[in-house]
Amino acid sequence: MSFSIGIVGLPNVGKSTLFKALTKKQVDISNYPFCTINPNIGVVKVPDERLIKLAEVLKPKEIIPTHIEFVDIAGLVKNAHQGEGLGNQFLSHIRKVDAIAEVVRIFPDSNIAHVSGKVDPLSDIETIKLELIFADLATINKRLEKAKKESKSGDKEAAKMLLVLDKAKIALEGGKTLLENCPEIKKHLPDLLTLKPIIYVLNIDEIQIKNSDNLLTYEVNIKICAKLEAELTELSNEEAKNYLKEYGLEKSGLDGLINAAYKILNLITFFTCQNQILQAWTITQNTKAPQAAGRIHTDFEKGFIKAEVINWQKLVECGSEQTAREIGLLKIEGKDYIVQDGDVIHFKFA
Repeated sequence: MSFSIGIVGLPNVGKSTLFKALTKKQVDISNYPFCTINPNIGVVKVPDERLIKLAEVLKPKEIIPTHIEFVDIAGLVKNAHQGEGLGNQFLSHIRKVDAIAEVVRIFPDSNIAHVSGKVDPLSDIETIKLELIFADLATINKRLEKAKKESKSGDKEAAKMLLVLDKAKIALEGGKTLLENCPEIKKHLPDLLTLKPIIYVLNIDEIQIKNSDNLLTYEVNIKICAKLEAELTELSNEEAKNYLKEYGLEKSGLDGLINAAYKILNLITFFTCQNQILQAWTITQNTKAPQAAGRIHTDFEKGFIKAEVINWQKLVECGSEQTAREIGLLKIEGKDYIVQDGDVIHFKFA
């Protein structure tokens, strides 16, 4: 099971620069719109200090962090839903991701063209929001026609769906997203664009790093200097730390983005240590133990018997699994156990 975040935005706002920094992959970055036509995909490790602390106790030969997928999607423009720019090709790429990281240009630079002629973050956000709304509205209208015909023939399920579709249409026509105003539509049409949670990535320059407190407040947002982050990937760990200190930063902004993406999808991490391999696994909140086991292998879910569970911090405090077992901190859980973030689990299966 892989979770993906689509990096979107208007042309020339820094999407590909951010993607390069995230994945340390060389991608085509040019000062003209639509240079990214096909989406680039990169798998990114989720930073987790708990792995380091667990490794000190469990002494594994190998550590495997969990990961999340980022997809660099080419720039949207006004009227993309009508085919402007590269149009619906981009919208179709967005349908495939689980959440959106929208890069919003804050930095001024006369050498980098802005598609609308000026830097206006709120206008940019509204442009993309409307494109997603228009695209969803087109989908809803098509499905409405079908539901109306089906409900007239006495189909009760179609009649119920018609009510939800009408609610969704009203929300969209009012300029509102479905995630906040009609989430129940997801049961019927899970790929609608405005159902996807959004992180606003405010792309600032080096000067704005130290002076960006009141830059822009818009829902879930993270301030990142994509140019600086890309430069950091070319440095050693020690050089990168010193470079960050020069700007008064303790950590890379990318770590914050990766963790925010992880959280916005309501994901949690559990750990296993088998065959001297300490590994982190991604699941959604409220996942039960058998389904978590199935994340490792489908046979684990099918043959699930029980799970031996301990919180990672309690295990670290004990100093060893043996000590934790002796003092009764390792709990035996059954099929109804809901896995918690930070659980260290040994699965027993037939």
